[in-house]
Amino acid sequence: MPLVPTGDLVAAAAAAHCAVAAFNVVTLEHVEAVVAGAESAAAPVVLQVSENAVKFRRGRLHPLARAAVAVAERAAVPVGLHLDHVQSDDLLRQAADAGFSSVMYDAARLPYAENLAATRAAADWAHAQGLWIEAELGQVGGKNGEPPLDAHAPGARTDPAEARAFVADSGVDALAVAVGSTHAMTTRTAALDHDLIKRLAAALDVPLVLHGSSGVPDDELTAAVTGGITKVNIGTALNIAFTGAVREYLGAHPKAVDARTYLAVGREAMAREVERTVQLLGRATS
Repeated sequence: MPLVPTGDLVAAAAAAHCAVAAFNVVTLEHVEAVVAGAESAAAPVVLQVSENAVKFRRGRLHPLARAAVAVAERAAVPVGLHLDHVQSDDLLRQAADAGFSSVMYDAARLPYAENLAATRAAADWAHAQGLWIEAELGQVGGKNGEPPLDAHAPGARTDPAEARAFVADSGVDALAVAVGSTHAMTTRTAALDHDLIKRLAAALDVPLVLHGSSGVPDDELTAAVTGGITKVNIGTALNIAFTGAVREYLGAHPKAVDARTYLAVGREAMAREVERTVQLLGRATS
């Protein structure tokens, strides 16, 4: 079926009192696994390409994006395409031509006033192109090998009053909030601030997005959706599943040289993780 705008998928999840899963993809195998897992779960999904993934692909956005579009258009479930954690204005301006319906513009590293000004400019441009835009306030941390912020460090958590003003002044369509998760976690030990999630949901009239969800246990994720999270971003969990399956296969088949054999095993492991997560979020209700 045709690509579905990310904003429509998030709005539908909000109306159904659940959350849509958004998976970061790096290779064609990631893309195929995410769509296969979503089809097995009979649920919509968002494919996300991050700025770091573009850097890995030698700075070229279109090859992976075009592959994602081709797979999504043949999917049996609704699929959105989202450009994630964009800091480069040049990359931002490639989004619409590459087939994306939404972007996450990330200026959270900047002081509040600079974050607001940069995000406002990005939102104005995105809306002129018909793109749905997400931003971040507070710092989830953990990207690019950086250590996570201490839970009590200034700016480590999203303040509801500040978030309300930021959304109103920036014009964004969704807000990624810092509530206790961290990017790139390989253990599922994060404890979320559920009271803060509820206060943010009450303060804002735009969807809340949870980044760094790979490190969040199932019960914490479902509680977050109950509290008001509507879009859940997942990346590292797929890489854990893929790498573990490939490592096990190669350990059992030390003479294997055909990449198709172990890539297929890794792809299937990711698809199972996608199916499990999508089903989990679909059962959660806010």
